Amino acid sequence: MQRPLHADTTRTGHVVVIGGGIAGLAAAHRLLASGLRVTVLEATERLGGKLMTGEIAGTQVDLGAESMLARRPEAVGLATAVGLGGRLQPPATATASVWTRDALRPMPKGHVMGVPGDPAALSGVLSPEGLARIAEERDLTPTAVGDDVAVGSYVADRLGREVVDRLVEPLLGGVYAGDAYRISMRAAVPQLFEAVKEGGPLLDGVLRIQERAAARQQTGPVFQGIEGGIGTLPGAVADAVRAGGGDILMETPVLGLTRSGQGWDVRTDSRVIAADAVVLATPAWSASTLLAAECPAAAVELAAVEYASMALVTLAFRRSDLAGTGALQGRSGFLVPPVDGRTIKAATFSTNKWQWVADSAPDLFVLRTSVGRYGEEEHLHREDSELVEVSLTDLAAATGLAARPVDTEVTRWIGGLPQYPVGHLDRVARIRDAVAGLPGLRVCGAVYDGVGIPACVASAHRAADEIAADLTGVATGEIDNTPTLVQGTRSEAGQ
Repeated sequence: MQRPLHADTTRTGHVVVIGGGIAGLAAAHRLLASGLRVTVLEATERLGGKLMTGEIAGTQVDLGAESMLARRPEAVGLATAVGLGGRLQPPATATASVWTRDALRPMPKGHVMGVPGDPAALSGVLSPEGLARIAEERDLTPTAVGDDVAVGSYVADRLGREVVDRLVEPLLGGVYAGDAYRISMRAAVPQLFEAVKEGGPLLDGVLRIQERAAARQQTGPVFQGIEGGIGTLPGAVADAVRAGGGDILMETPVLGLTRSGQGWDVRTDSRVIAADAVVLATPAWSASTLLAAECPAAAVELAAVEYASMALVTLAFRRSDLAGTGALQGRSGFLVPPVDGRTIKAATFSTNKWQWVADSAPDLFVLRTSVGRYGEEEHLHREDSELVEVSLTDLAAATGLAARPVDTEVTRWIGGLPQYPVGHLDRVARIRDAVAGLPGLRVCGAVYDGVGIPACVASAHRAADEIAADLTGVATGEIDNTPTLVQGTRSEAGQ
């Protein structure tokens, strides 16, 4: 049935945020602080996107992202602003390992995403031949990087494949679940790209990065978690949005986005919402569909963005069953290079890493593994029980773990991480240039400026601030917080 048009098209500083992940919620929070009225539309029954808590053996744990970079201010600032400042908690230990060449080896120090300034920093992880190959780099002819270059290809050319395969690959894979030989250096490791652009040996570029970092004298933890889980952050932001007068409508997928006069019509399955502006905080494929009619150039670029899928396997053991498994003690976990042919790509010992997990379940030992990289989606089709068993097999080989878990939880993140191949930032620039031609529309999220929580929040703030600047003078005086709806068929209280 054709839906009726708006009876009232008056615009009063109303912004619709499409997508209730952390980027969408952060954008809504920022917009409300600018004096605008906001409606968030989330297609599913849950807010938070890739941030989610759940239970394992009666204990609350993160089933998605578990920490956020604290050396960037955006995520910590948002958590503090919504009342979680007192629950911020750094890792209890950051002693990680690399499981490679059939042994757990200490994670090297003195490197930038696995790229060393001194070959000795990778001693133990690389073979003597691999270390010798790195030491030859200063004698090589300089390699131009142009506008962008794949991290793995450039580093392998300069330092040899072993440093990529044994360290760069698992470190980048832990962030992007991607392939180091495809991932853009400019997008994923910008400080390394800038150092390389300065010229000279790669080793010297890394040393310059380390010297600059030392000169900044940054103090405090590198990462922060939240007592109760990073997955509690979306709920706290949502509560703050509601307290600020914003509306959040759950299970409300957006089916269409159309320019209407000076604003936008946002069509759901049951209503059309009039908005002065829209922030699109959805994955690339969804944004592409919604922009196909009004901004086909951006839609085409967004449709080309690829994603990697992964699964997290969370396991709880009785501490009493782990006697003699010393490899589990004192470590925060380990990374696994793909070249070693294992199924899991990482393991996190949550009980060791987060004091709040240890305190909430003193008789348990909780850990989790991750499975799945770009191009390895076949693992995601395995049964939960099979993913548990392959995780236990790899854990046994790595640590000697022989106990059986008392509880397990498998969480699949299908299309969880956008990929940043060479040229990604140019694609993002083209998307933003195309979208900028449409008044009152901005995009934000993990697709654009980084997949970490601070980057998503920063992306959201950028979008919100640009929208607020566009609407200055529109949102004035006292504003009614009820969105303009047509043919509403569901109770707002029931959302």
